[in-house]
Amino acid sequence: MLDSGIGSWPARRARMTPGARAFVQDDAVVTYAEVDRLVEAVAHGLRARGVAAGDRVAFLGLNSIELAVTLFATARLGAVFLPLNTRLAPPELAWILTDAEPALLIHAGDFDEAVSSEAVAALGLPGHRFTPAGGRGLDGLVSTSSTSGGGDVEVGLDDVFMIQYTSGTSGRPKGVMLTHGNIAWNAFNLLVDVDVRSDEIALVTAPLFHTAALNQVLLPTFLKGGTSLIAARFDPAAAIATIERERVTLLFGVTSMYQALAQEPTWATADLDSLRSALSGGAPIPRTLLDTWQSRGLHIIQGYGLTEASPGTTMLRAGDGLDKLGSAGTPCFFTDVRVVAPGNQEAAPGQAGEVHVSGPNVTPGYWHNEAATEAAFDGPWLRTGDVAMLDDDGFLYVVDRVKDMYISGGENVYPAEVEQAVYTHPGVAEAAVIGVPDERWGEVGRAVVVRRPDSALTRDDLLKHLDGRLARYKIPKTVVFVDEIPHNASGKLLKSRVRELYGAPEGTTP
Repeated sequence: MLDSGIGSWPARRARMTPGARAFVQDDAVVTYAEVDRLVEAVAHGLRARGVAAGDRVAFLGLNSIELAVTLFATARLGAVFLPLNTRLAPPELAWILTDAEPALLIHAGDFDEAVSSEAVAALGLPGHRFTPAGGRGLDGLVSTSSTSGGGDVEVGLDDVFMIQYTSGTSGRPKGVMLTHGNIAWNAFNLLVDVDVRSDEIALVTAPLFHTAALNQVLLPTFLKGGTSLIAARFDPAAAIATIERERVTLLFGVTSMYQALAQEPTWATADLDSLRSALSGGAPIPRTLLDTWQSRGLHIIQGYGLTEASPGTTMLRAGDGLDKLGSAGTPCFFTDVRVVAPGNQEAAPGQAGEVHVSGPNVTPGYWHNEAATEAAFDGPWLRTGDVAMLDDDGFLYVVDRVKDMYISGGENVYPAEVEQAVYTHPGVAEAAVIGVPDERWGEVGRAVVVRRPDSALTRDDLLKHLDGRLARYKIPKTVVFVDEIPHNASGKLLKSRVRELYGAPEGTTP
């Protein structure tokens, strides 16, 4: 094959295990041979729509077999897959689509309103609407094109495979370019750390537009020839029932998902003996929750990563989980990590510094953003912006996050982006957004606001104003009105002081 990239994976798997189940969703079962045929048909349909190598194909929809088919078909043409966060508000989607300039926007019918919104419709993008149907919902895309013949497009490991947008600390999302090689090496890292087998049955309930569910679960399982059970949304009761019925062996979730599963009435009596691996990322899991899962004989494997690293960076392996509680583990096999102290010197054990990452899984840079790319790298090392320290055994402990970012329910939230939206209300004179602890979501947003002198702005007024301007998970849960926000002598807002004054958990006095 001329195609060395991810688009060739369906054909390579089909010639090895054509009759094995690749994907299952609801009552639909799709074998590897069927995936290859669907991918080839959709690739022809995309080509007939004018999609060529290097073009971006945007996808807006919940988890579905159609998402996976579109991903592989796009890659087979040497084009670039652009998964869109389904939780974004129309103005946020419009900004990403303007920046990425996709040749085609494929969207599920559930998102007609977002696509027809003034912000998105004004872009005039060619589009295709589909209804999920076990992988065959894209038939309308291929009806105008022959699905015979084709051609083997030359795709290399250094070619861009996907752009995943992650919110930037400047308030604008940045498009992380991930190559075919980045994704392949990330899968190799995962397979070294987790014994994914050809008989694996993975439950995929976390959003596939995020790096973790896609690159840490679905693609490695596909590479090994296992089965991915795809659910459109996470439902804890349905997830437990599926684990029992389908004998699920591999699971991924963020803290809020594992908490929800453990709180289900059926948790105590459910047959979970089939589970071999439970993966987590996004934020450390509390000891009490780890103990709850441990009581059922299940150890949650935690790791540290970021979209720019595809995402696997470190892993706290099962054998070290309790001894190194709170740690993010040690580097993945093909990835190197260092902690750099002020002065650009490697930090000593126990000394805090910035996490730097290098390896074949690390992005070549940001789409259409040379300045951000240059700022992000020190030679081969990616500056993560995360502050951490290493212990004497080389285990990484993350002590702060990218500048002021917080993680709510597994979603990264950057206060600068939220603050920009808060400032659009005419009653706001000044604002600072911080993350505060929350039992369910890990962290939620709190807006600390100074009203304009003539304003009678209320909490409800502000939250209503933000609804539709921001994704729901980005909208602060609480609002604190103050007379002034602390600044330093040069006038710079002191976020650390804001957190000290107003960062108490909800339900306590900030």
